[in-house]
Amino acid sequence: MTTEPRAFEGVNVLDFTQGVAGPHSTMLLAQHGANVLKIEPPEGDWGRTLGAVYGDQCAHSIAFNRGKRSLAMDMKQPDAQAAARKIAEKADVIVEAFRPGIMAKFGLSYDMVKAFNPNVIYLSVTGFGQSGPNSKLPVTDAVIQAFSGLMTVNRDKDGLPQRLNMIPVDVTTGLYAFQAISTALMRKFRYGVGTYIDSNLMQCAAAFQAAKIMEYYLEKGESQPLYVPVGTMQTTDGFINITAMRESHYVSLCEVMGKPEWITDERFSDRTKRLKNEQVLMPMIREIFAQRSTKEWADSLTAAGVMNAPVQNYGDLMNHEHTKAVDAIAYVGHEATGTIPMPHIPGQPRIAGADALTHAPGIGEHSDDILGEWGYSPAEIADMKAKGAVKYPSLQAAAAE
Repeated sequence: MTTEPRAFEGVNVLDFTQGVAGPHSTMLLAQHGANVLKIEPPEGDWGRTLGAVYGDQCAHSIAFNRGKRSLAMDMKQPDAQAAARKIAEKADVIVEAFRPGIMAKFGLSYDMVKAFNPNVIYLSVTGFGQSGPNSKLPVTDAVIQAFSGLMTVNRDKDGLPQRLNMIPVDVTTGLYAFQAISTALMRKFRYGVGTYIDSNLMQCAAAFQAAKIMEYYLEKGESQPLYVPVGTMQTTDGFINITAMRESHYVSLCEVMGKPEWITDERFSDRTKRLKNEQVLMPMIREIFAQRSTKEWADSLTAAGVMNAPVQNYGDLMNHEHTKAVDAIAYVGHEATGTIPMPHIPGQPRIAGADALTHAPGIGEHSDDILGEWGYSPAEIADMKAKGAVKYPSLQAAAAE
């Protein structure tokens, strides 16, 4: 673990979020030194069950909860609510992801917390925000991909809009939330004031696509490619992506394909003409690429200065000589999974091995420790456990002891 000081050391974060978007933002705060206390229900954050499950973890829960401590409580119970309010009194940042109105039932809405912690930074993560006709609707990443127009720029060969087979809106929302909290912390450090931040997936998806939304408006719905030719080509043994962004790239591409006459062809002789005639040019290029192997094309294009990349899977990425040469991915032991690949986060000190910042807690792993730090006696903690207000440490945590 690095000894380099981190920006948010000494900052206390109370994290009520589940899933991906909120946990991603607080994970980044933890990686920058914040003390992040994750309050999750006794059954655990539902983000622990995304995809394949390993004990009480999955790849998503490990990726987005590293560096935190877990306190598992049933927030419907008065004792749990009282404990959470006690911790909230000293919190610099509170992040929650409940439907609008739920935190008020716990006595922990922004207005309620501000009454006893006036300089708190309080961020809410929801699907559609705190107001408006859709504000109470449940959402997933896929729902917002559809609502925001993102699916319309990702169509299959038959023109049907498709979801990106991962969670780009959730991850992006986490980044926007982290950025908002970071700037709010700077303002708090400088001026001593807190703030409320409404961070929702719909707004973040729109911000992420700002240029495409502007273009759609300006072009009356006729969105154009950035340049032509660009795209993924099938080869004899796989796929390769090509990008001929500049005029010189197009000239070199034509030469590599053995089609120098396309350079001066009136249909394709400049950028504007290629954009206009994309539907003519691209099928012609695809037909040529289908005649050679991926490696042959990659070698020829790279030698000619045309940007390209064979389409790789994650195994190819991890095993690529460049990935290894720059140490882009660390391999870290974890109690639930054994050794796992953990990509370095840009701007963060390199991962040196398993430590508190790479560890993702089990459900309620730190319940006793956290409550003890906040003045609860062993007898009081035992009483809360007996009532079901607090969960015992997870099997994963117990096995690690």
